[in-house]
Amino acid sequence: MTRIGFFTRVLDDAPPGERYRLAVEQIQHAERLGFDTAWVAQHHFDGDEGGLPAPLVFLSHVAARTSRIRLGTGIITLPLEHPVRVAEDAAVLDLLSGGRLEVGVGGGGTPASFPAFGKDPARRGSIYADHLQVLVDAWSGKDLGGGNHLYPAAPTLADAIWEATFSVAGGERAGRAGNGLMLSRTQPRPEGARHATLAEIQKPIVDAYYANLPSGVAPRIMVSRTAFVADTREEALHWAAEGLSRPGPRQQPDGGGVDDLIATWDAHVGTPEDVIASLRADPTLERATDLVFQVHSIDPPHELILRSIELLATEVAPALEAILEGNTA
Repeated sequence: MTRIGFFTRVLDDAPPGERYRLAVEQIQHAERLGFDTAWVAQHHFDGDEGGLPAPLVFLSHVAARTSRIRLGTGIITLPLEHPVRVAEDAAVLDLLSGGRLEVGVGGGGTPASFPAFGKDPARRGSIYADHLQVLVDAWSGKDLGGGNHLYPAAPTLADAIWEATFSVAGGERAGRAGNGLMLSRTQPRPEGARHATLAEIQKPIVDAYYANLPSGVAPRIMVSRTAFVADTREEALHWAAEGLSRPGPRQQPDGGGVDDLIATWDAHVGTPEDVIASLRADPTLERATDLVFQVHSIDPPHELILRSIELLATEVAPALEAILEGNTA
């Protein structure tokens, strides 16, 4: 059975401390409504891109205010972190949360952030691979040098790693390692495929993941999707038009309306019936072990986020059971 999750980049229209308070409230609301997982992103320096540079610190706070929901990073930008410190912090958080941590990692991040950490963005791929190996070694109990071993031990975290990727090569890598595969809510289209659907872009990544997954290892595929559900279509479209038309790196449709904006951002927007219909048209969901919802880049007011979480839990997710019930985590 597919797990249902809630994801936030902590972008509520408020100062940082209030952003964090609202994000905690949203996660608590998701837990009360039966969501299985909650995920937070990491971004450095640019509060308009994402409001949280320290996801493990934040999730420690959330762990003390929740009891059941699993807590994940989506993602830790691993090339910018010391991998032994990540391993230690994650081990402590996993203990404090009662074993509820999921660790999503990736090699991405804004290139402009790398110099502040003394890193060359051109080397992000090799640094990522080296740091990921240190994480695996630490959580597997291996010698980290000089006879040092991770304390506290965290053997289960080696099986809680997820890798985010936009590429087929990334799908192959995650599959070979037996890690989880994280698929984005949207991603750039390659040259020659500007009008391809998100499902068409992501299918080869999932295929590569399965083709490289070791025998006997259960697949873990997280499908993240933008979904904003409101009580009326008019309300949903109003906030979609406002949020998706903000200046940003994605190319906006020239002269198009809100429906074009929604298509450009691969979003699912409207009443529960609207969102159920558009999600049912996405064949990627049939292969997901985790379906994770977020409101970015619409980013409506906090109260409407809470209402969207409620409608996702009570109306949208149950209607998708026929698609999701056969998927195995």
